[in-house]
Amino acid sequence: MSIVKLNNRGVKDITVFGSISSLGTLSLIQKQTASSSSTINFTSGIDNTYKEYIFFFNNIHASANAYLRVNFRDGSSAYDAVKTTSMFYTGHKEDDGVDSLTGGTGNSLGNSTSVQRLTSGEFHTDNDASLCGFLHLYDPSNTTHIKHFTANTQYMTNSPASEVSYIAGYCNTTVAIDGVQFDMSSGTIESGDILLFGLN
Repeated sequence: MSIVKLNNRGVKDITVFGSISSLGTLSLIQKQTASSSSTINFTSGIDNTYKEYIFFFNNIHASANAYLRVNFRDGSSAYDAVKTTSMFYTGHKEDDGVDSLTGGTGNSLGNSTSVQRLTSGEFHTDNDASLCGFLHLYDPSNTTHIKHFTANTQYMTNSPASEVSYIAGYCNTTVAIDGVQFDMSSGTIESGDILLFGLN
């Protein structure tokens, strides 16, 4: 195998970049701002317009040491879609005392209507503590296949520590998912934004 040597002026001298139209475009559908909110519900804009929807969490702040959670609506008025999920997290304490990588009891669901945690650890309620991250929901209007979702959150726990949670799963239904609800396991979502985008 031969070695290719690049001229260090190659990138600097580029005047035109080609376009890659097949990567798709993010379109903002809705933005909701929390204000001591017991729930944040997205009940419109989730349909067959896009094959993928992305929720972005921007500086979510909680009123109590609690978990951020999600649930899905599948055609009824209740957010109780049956889910099978997997979750693990990694964390590091501010005092440099503990590193962790674990699944954690109670974080994953097996064919359950229960809410899914988006954080393994409980939020810190200090004024400067918050959560950022995202959740992808794939092809929610498909009536042939189950509905997959993936999520990633980064937040300050009440240890205090930096923690990252990785969540994935599926709604075990062929009925369209037409609503998504976010809440805390106790207290409220004090402040922060959740933005819903469609990806085409």
